Amino acid sequence: MTVQLRAVDHDNFYQVLELKRPEDEAFVAPNVLSLAEAWLYRDTGRVDPRAIYADRDLIGFLMTYAKEGSRVLDLWRLLIPEKFVNRGYGTSALRLLIEEAAGSGSYDRIRLSYLPGNDLAEHVYQKVGFRATGEIEDGEVVMAMELDGRSTD
Repeated sequence: MTVQLRAVDHDNFYQVLELKRPEDEAFVAPNVLSLAEAWLYRDTGRVDPRAIYADRDLIGFLMTYAKEGSRVLDLWRLLIPEKFVNRGYGTSALRLLIEEAAGSGSYDRIRLSYLPGNDLAEHVYQKVGFRATGEIEDGEVVMAMELDGRSTD
């Protein structure tokens, strides 16, 4: 299985909109909101919505944001539909993102946040090297990873 991060574009836009978590779960905003926010904030920094593929199959979505002039990359959203959970896709996608950010030379740190109670997200984030900062932002637990050549293994 080869996991890739690809731009959300004309070919996959509607498929990305269809990716969802269970209706009764409120941990991740719907992709329609994420893509609307990407458009809304397009002039305030670098917003990068990406489709996650495993080989040829679309299996997830992530979106990053970097404020202009900042060396911090924020992982704004990560969504893996229930049918693709526990297959290593989220871990692989995060590792790719970390490699890209570290290799770009543009960032010193990656930040993210998650709602308390989202134990699966917390586990995956810790697994790839994110650590809680002790901050709570908008009711969410903030985690970060310094990009100082640290391995994601």
